Amino acid sequence: MRKSLSSTSTRTFLLWPLVVGVEQAVSRRRVGVAGLPLMAAGYAAYRLAGAYRLPRAGGPPGMSQGMPERLVEDGPYRWTRNPMYAGHLLFLSGLALSTRSPLATGLLGWHVRWFADRVRRDEQRLHERFGAAYDEYRARTPRWIPGPRTGSRSAEQ
Repeated sequence: MRKSLSSTSTRTFLLWPLVVGVEQAVSRRRVGVAGLPLMAAGYAAYRLAGAYRLPRAGGPPGMSQGMPERLVEDGPYRWTRNPMYAGHLLFLSGLALSTRSPLATGLLGWHVRWFADRVRRDEQRLHERFGAAYDEYRARTPRWIPGPRTGSRSAEQ
């Protein structure tokens, strides 16, 4: 994870929890534990998928920094095309659930839209880079919700 506010992961896993924590303290609302497993699972998904992808795909650590050299279709990428992005959203869901904060809920909603837009741009770039191989991967692997590869999945999932 890059330690810069321009880094999506820094904002998701460090800045937003800090900001929401301050909001909770100022408003004197208690933080619950209900969302902590989601936060842990989201962070783990992000880290593990990234650690899996980087040595196999080559290229820079993230799509915002450049293109991978190879398409990764196995490991966590066998079950969903975006396990790292899904990890961000799972973490933010846990933050909203634990805090019941309007700010955390708003951040989650904003990020759902932001990641959806980012995925559409990434998919176009991956199609341009890998052509039919990416199209075949996309056809059999869901975009967000992990599940078995079937070959008949909608690319919009």
